[in-house]
Amino acid sequence: MRKIIYYVASSLDGYIMGEDENMGSFVGEGSGISQYMSDLQNFDTVIMGRKTYEFGYRFGLVEGKKAYPHMNHYIFSNNLKLNNAEEGINVCEIDLSVILMLKKQDGTDIYLCGGGEFAGWLLDNKQIDVLKIKLNPVILGKGVRLFGKSKCAYKASLIGSKTYENGLQIMDFNLEY
Repeated sequence: MRKIIYYVASSLDGYIMGEDENMGSFVGEGSGISQYMSDLQNFDTVIMGRKTYEFGYRFGLVEGKKAYPHMNHYIFSNNLKLNNAEEGINVCEIDLSVILMLKKQDGTDIYLCGGGEFAGWLLDNKQIDVLKIKLNPVILGKGVRLFGKSKCAYKASLIGSKTYENGLQIMDFNLEY
């Protein structure tokens, strides 16, 4: 069965974006970011919520196009409508049965892009298998939380970590439900 890997940048205080969706305080270059970009090539499927998909518009993503050309996209939203979506773009209602179906399909592990509310929903439903955090040496104080409004508490086992220049750390955890 495929695993869902939540591979995400976070501040020391657990925010994936600052106030007003600002990510400017996060490390944006160097060998840690190169490692992240290389790691993305190992996924054939990406899942995300509507807000994450639409956030890509700020960086030139065109509506209905793939953010990651080599991956099949599953965008979870109960109200998103895409006109002229290219092949490999799937808009799905937020439904646990769809997540379970994706995990049973053949393919690589599944990249959970973005986070916040959708990641919180997945955590609440015990569907995130691995948390891979790009821990940035910054405290944001407010913004979008790693797991949105989720109040769940679980243990995690560290399975690997590496520190890069600029203080960036990439840490891998198995979540224990």
